[in-house]
Amino acid sequence: MNKNLKIAIIFGTRPEAIKIIPVIRELQSKKIKVSIIVTNQHQEMLSQVLELFKIKPDHRLNIMRKNQSIFDVMAVGLKKLKPILEVEKPDLVLVQGDTMTTLVGALAAYFLKIPVGHVEAGLRTHNKFSPFPEEMNRQLVSRLADFNFAPTRKASANLLREGILKNRIFITGNTGIDALLSISNSFENLFLKKLILITAHRRESFGRPLKSICEAILAISKKRDDVEIVFQVHKNPAVSNTVFKILGGKDKIMLTPPMEYEFFVSMMKSSYLILTDSGGIQEEASVLGKPVLVLRNHTERMESVKAGVSKLIGTSKVRIVKEVERLLDDKKAYGKMARKLNLYGDGKASQRIVKIIERKMCL
Repeated sequence: MNKNLKIAIIFGTRPEAIKIIPVIRELQSKKIKVSIIVTNQHQEMLSQVLELFKIKPDHRLNIMRKNQSIFDVMAVGLKKLKPILEVEKPDLVLVQGDTMTTLVGALAAYFLKIPVGHVEAGLRTHNKFSPFPEEMNRQLVSRLADFNFAPTRKASANLLREGILKNRIFITGNTGIDALLSISNSFENLFLKKLILITAHRRESFGRPLKSICEAILAISKKRDDVEIVFQVHKNPAVSNTVFKILGGKDKIMLTPPMEYEFFVSMMKSSYLILTDSGGIQEEASVLGKPVLVLRNHTERMESVKAGVSKLIGTSKVRIVKEVERLLDDKKAYGKMARKLNLYGDGKASQRIVKIIERKMCL
């Protein structure tokens, strides 16, 4: 192995951190030099994960500003990354997922002619505005990446159909499953009723769709005496203002700020049913055997939908109430969805990624 190999890892949000930290740990265990660069696209939520896994960034860009747009993230991110990468001179830049930080990191590396590795490559809805801008972020990074680390065969097939060279695609599993399986602490189920766990934060859910989701949740809480509802509320005012206006102070509904990752995993384990527009939770829930109703019209995680452990239901109030009550009342329907499946990985994706990097970069 080339002891002088140096890898820069760029991330900025909580989901990215959760999924890239297993790779960081694996690289460090191999004594490979790692430079950790965080954009702080998320602030407090990112810090929670870094503290949990005891990760100390080498550089913090602190790009977040009040009411900033994706234009600001792109412009400020590129400007701040340039001098850092010029000083660090990494042999490879790793980015993860589909955020604006992912795209900015890959572009900055490309502009400086530094090879790019994309962790969790190849996920697609084939609708460029759903999710927005994440779908196109992924597609653009795939064109820039020298290493596309695809979590599944389906993701690999997506890349091949788009003309990505086969020798740039590597099926590894998803590092998010590595992170999930590393959280070993169990959680005593303190809920006497059926827990419905909810998250909703996608940009395309802002406005009327989120209002409809909240109205459905309120209707369920009023109709059912056998449930308790926990809604993890994203800090973005476009989410929190709507959620608290409709659901704040209502019986049987607990609104929480973003939980520490370890605690959120415990909440998933304790849940009866999960409603979410999150991609990562669709993956994690399948490992835990928790049915997921996906609050979106399109998903890039079709593996779990086809396996029958998650279901796309959109944001219609009537549809949400109907699907939730079906799973609460129909034991057979619930049983078909409440199955533990390793659709997205076996907990060894990070090991595979690092082995590929060692093999390809140290020839």
